[in-house]
Amino acid sequence: METVFQLPGRRPLRMATGTALCLAISFALDLPIPVIAPVFAAFLLATQNRPLSLRAGVMLGLVVMLTTGSGLLLVPLLRYYTIAGVLLVGLLLFLAFRYGLRGENNLVATFLVAGLTMISAAGTADLQVAVTVVGALVKGLLLAVLVSVLSHALFPEAASGRAFPAARAIPADRAMLVALRATLVVMPAWLLAMTDPASYMPIIMKSVSLGRQSCTATARGAARELIGSTLFGGLLAIALWFALRLAVNLWMFFLWMLLFGLLVGRKLYGIAPTRYSPGFWLNSLVTMMILLGQSVQDSVAGKDVYTAFAVRMGLFLAVTLYACLMLVLFDRPLGRTPPGASDGERVST
Repeated sequence: METVFQLPGRRPLRMATGTALCLAISFALDLPIPVIAPVFAAFLLATQNRPLSLRAGVMLGLVVMLTTGSGLLLVPLLRYYTIAGVLLVGLLLFLAFRYGLRGENNLVATFLVAGLTMISAAGTADLQVAVTVVGALVKGLLLAVLVSVLSHALFPEAASGRAFPAARAIPADRAMLVALRATLVVMPAWLLAMTDPASYMPIIMKSVSLGRQSCTATARGAARELIGSTLFGGLLAIALWFALRLAVNLWMFFLWMLLFGLLVGRKLYGIAPTRYSPGFWLNSLVTMMILLGQSVQDSVAGKDVYTAFAVRMGLFLAVTLYACLMLVLFDRPLGRTPPGASDGERVST
C-alpha cells in the first residue's frame, strides 16, 4: 500500500484531489465565477511540490491587493480616456509577463495578468460587476491556497523528493520580446471582453492560459501545443459533461473531476509516457475546467448548453489560432530555442 503513494504517484493524486475539491466547493458555495478557484489550484499544485511558504503567502496577498486596486483604478481611465487606458493596460501586462520571464515567481505574474484583465474589463461595463469579479478573485485565490495546503497535507512530498527547479532567467532582450508576444496574445481577448464581460470572461481566462503557454512554445510546435491542448481540453469537457449526466449531483461532479484529473496528471507528471509536454496537459486540464464550469452555469441558468458550448469553443479556437499567428510572427527574431523553463516544463518529475 505504501508504494502506491510513493513518488511520483502521489503528485497526480495531490493535483487531482485539490482541483476536484476546489471545483466542488466553488459550486457548493455558489461563488460568482466558480472556475477561478480550480484553475488557480491547478496552477499552484502543478508547479509547486511544497506547500506555500509564509513569504509566498504574503506575496500572493500583496498580489491580490495590487491587482484589485490597480484594476479598479484603471476603470475611470478606460471609460473616459480609452486609448490611454488600453495602452496602460498593455504596458502593465507586458511588465507582468516580463517579471515572470526574468526568473521571478511565474504564478504571481499569472495572477497579476488575470486580475488586471478581468477586473478592468468588468469595470468598463458596470462597476458593480467589477466588484463582483474582485470578490470572485479574492475568494477563488483564498480557496485555492487553502485547498493546496490541505492537498499537501493529505499527500505530502517524500523526504527524497526534490523541489522543482526555479525558473531560469532569460536574457533581457529576449525576455522583452517574449513578454511582448504574450501581451499581444492576451490583449484581443481582453478588448473583446470589454464589450460584454459577462459573456466573454471565460475567453480572458483562456487567453491568460495561452499567454503563459506562448512563453515557451515556438512556431514549430504551436499547432501541437496550443491548438492541440485546446481541442483536447474541449473533448475532455464533452466527455465529463456526458459522464456527469448519468448522475447529476455534487458528489459525482467531484468524483468525475477527480478521475479526469488523475488521468491527465499521469501524463502531466510523466508516469504514462507521452510525447507531449507537461504544459500541454496542464493547459488541456485548465481548458476543460473553464468550458465545463461555464456549461454547468449555463444549464443552471436555463440556457441552451450545446449552442453556448459551440460558440465558446469556436471563440477559444479563434483565440488559439491568433496566439499561433503571434508565435509565427515572432519566431524569427526569437529563434527556435524555447526561452527557458516555464512552470509547465518544471512539473515533469
